[in-house]
Amino acid sequence: MAINIIRVIFVLLCVLIGAVTYSRYEGLAGFSIKGALIGAAIGAIGIMIEIALKRVPVKYISGAVIGGIIGLSAAYLISAPFNSIFHENHGIIILVKAFLIGIMTYLGIVIGIKIGSEVRLSNLTGIAGSPAATYSTNNKILDTSVIIDGRIADLCETGFMEGVFVIPRFILVELQHIADSSDSLKRARGRRGLDILHRMQKIANIDVNIVDEDFPNIKEVDSKLVALAKNTKAKVITNDLNLNKIAELQGVTVLNINELCNALRPVVLPGETMKVFILKEGKEPGQGVAYLDDGTMIVVDEARRLIGRNVEVIVTSVLQTTAGRMIFTRLREESDREELHYAKG
Repeated sequence: MAINIIRVIFVLLCVLIGAVTYSRYEGLAGFSIKGALIGAAIGAIGIMIEIALKRVPVKYISGAVIGGIIGLSAAYLISAPFNSIFHENHGIIILVKAFLIGIMTYLGIVIGIKIGSEVRLSNLTGIAGSPAATYSTNNKILDTSVIIDGRIADLCETGFMEGVFVIPRFILVELQHIADSSDSLKRARGRRGLDILHRMQKIANIDVNIVDEDFPNIKEVDSKLVALAKNTKAKVITNDLNLNKIAELQGVTVLNINELCNALRPVVLPGETMKVFILKEGKEPGQGVAYLDDGTMIVVDEARRLIGRNVEVIVTSVLQTTAGRMIFTRLREESDREELHYAKG
C-alpha cells in the first residue's frame, strides 16, 4: 500500500515538473497539457523500471549506479579539452560530449555490474554472529543432503577439512521446512541438519557463513545451488548423485562424501579371507548376503543355508559401482574341499 502511494506521488511530481518545465521552455504562461503528458510518460517509465529492478539483486544495481556515475564523471573530464580545441564549433563539441557521455556511462555501468557480481562481502553473515568471509575458490557450499547426513561435521572435527563453508539462505529455509514437517521422520532429519550446522560452527578452523544470495527466477533448490557455485567459483559438497552429475555437467567442482568414504574403505583383493555374518538370502538361488561395518555388501555363493551364522569366506571379485562397492565371495570350506579334491586327483 505504501509503495503505491509513493508511486502516485512520484507520477504527480513528474506531471507537475513536466508541465512547468515545458511551459517555461516554450515561453508559455500557465499549465502546459503537453508537458504534463510528457511528465506522466516519464513517471510511468520510471515505475516500470522500478518494478523490473525488483528481481535484480541489490549488488548489481549498486554496481551499475556507482559505475554509471564514475563513467559520467570520466566523460566530462575527457571532454573538457575539446571545449578549447573546438571553441568555434559548438556542434562538434556537443557531438563529442554526447558520444563520450554515452560510451563512458555504458562502460561504467557494465564494469560496475561486473564488480558488483564478484564482491559479496556485505552478503555474508555467519550463524550466530560468525564473521563474514569473502568468496574464493577454496570455499565450499553445502547442500541439504550432506548437512543432514552429518558426516561432514565428523570430517571437520578430524582436521582433514577446514576453511569457509557457505550455507545459502535458501538451504536454511529448506531445512526449516523439513524440521517443521508433520512427518516425524522428516522433522527429525531437519532438526538433525540444524544441529549439525551449529556443531560445525563450534569447530576450530571452521567458518560457517550464510549468504543471502538467491535466484528468484530459478525454482529448484539444486539448480540455485549450482548457479551460486558457478557465480562464486566455489566447490559443492554433497552426497546426492543427481546433484553431483548436474554440477559436473555445468563445470562446477563437486566433493562427494560418498566417493570419499568409498576411497577410504579398506582395500580387498581377490583371494583374501574374511569372516562375515550371513544376514539374509541373495537375489540368485543359494546366495547369502553379509555386510561389512561400513555397509559394503558381500555376496556369498551357496550360503543361503547358513543364514544367521558366522562363516569364513574367500574373496573372488570386487565390483565398484556409483552407489558403492560389492564384494563377491565363496565359502572357504567349499574352496578347501575343491583344493583337496584336485590334490587327490
